[in-house]
Amino acid sequence: MNDSFSGKNGKVKVMYVRSDDDGDNRSNNKRPAGKGRPGENNRRDSARPDDSRRNERRGSDSRNTDSRRSDNNRPRNPSRSDDRPARSDDREGPYSPWKTVSRAPTDEAVPDHGGITGKSFIDPEQLRRQRAEETRVYGENACQALFTSRPDSIVRAWFVQSVTPRFREALRWMAANRKAYHVVEEEELTKASGTEHHGGVCFLIKKRQGLQAETYLENAPAKDCVLALEDVGNPHNLGGIMRTCAHFGINGLLVQDPALLESGAAVRTAEGGAEHIKAINADDFLSVLDTFRRAGYTIVTTSSHKGTPLAKAQLPAKMVLVLGQERDGLTDSAWQQGDLSISIGGTGKVESLNVSVATGILLGEWWRQNQA
Repeated sequence: MNDSFSGKNGKVKVMYVRSDDDGDNRSNNKRPAGKGRPGENNRRDSARPDDSRRNERRGSDSRNTDSRRSDNNRPRNPSRSDDRPARSDDREGPYSPWKTVSRAPTDEAVPDHGGITGKSFIDPEQLRRQRAEETRVYGENACQALFTSRPDSIVRAWFVQSVTPRFREALRWMAANRKAYHVVEEEELTKASGTEHHGGVCFLIKKRQGLQAETYLENAPAKDCVLALEDVGNPHNLGGIMRTCAHFGINGLLVQDPALLESGAAVRTAEGGAEHIKAINADDFLSVLDTFRRAGYTIVTTSSHKGTPLAKAQLPAKMVLVLGQERDGLTDSAWQQGDLSISIGGTGKVESLNVSVATGILLGEWWRQNQA
């Protein structure tokens, strides 16, 4: 016979067993006629004289002290069936020969919530994929522009109290669309965003995926300059480049890892410019350049030391402008892809310009020649 109780550490099975040394006690303490319920026993015993009842209890106590102590420690179980022998009572009723033995919880006794109640199991692989698909962006201008262009990408938001009046529309929209947001102190926002330069607001968003070159070319304008970056990964440079691209009307940004354009530092530095840029996936950098060439684009490569000076170059209306990292510039294979190669003249007192600065000069000249 067993029962179960919900304890602090899960279910504990309880089994009632007969004590060997109490074998004769059962016959000596026979249950009164009837169903044997404690309430009925009490009613019958109420007709006995008090002295007789006390003597009977004293005799039972002297014979079964140890067993009764064990029995008294057993918790009551209101779900016990009517067929089970009645439990011993200190004052009235027959003594029960049953003891309780508690079994330690086993693996089978651990409750399986199935992810519904209690602690839900989260698949680590699913959590890893989810985190890989999300990123945090911060900065007031960056977050305002993001909310304007793609509010559905927002998963969660944090604000300090001072910026909430300027995000009134965003707060209203998030409340209506059941998006979680928190008004927090500066210290907590620093932890949530991962930086002290959060600008009072941080969004957790779903990352955008880069376009394939063929997809971008389907809706490319007649006059179009696409910027291609080879091995440029500094988020502050990328943010400055996106801001410059937005200023000069550059729509396509060809990069080997589009996720870099979604980093918090890059988006904040872009000051809203990231929302006007379409990332183009270029896993195979040279192959994608060839795709644009076949679509009618002129491939223009750049260098600090060789090529036609920018002041003398005629920049085509439809081109791909290719820049490399500051230290080494373009690789030889990328340089050889150029239909036109140009350079930015200067004093020569420094090795080269910052890639973000060089981008601004080159795109400004393209804008002057083709769009102004």
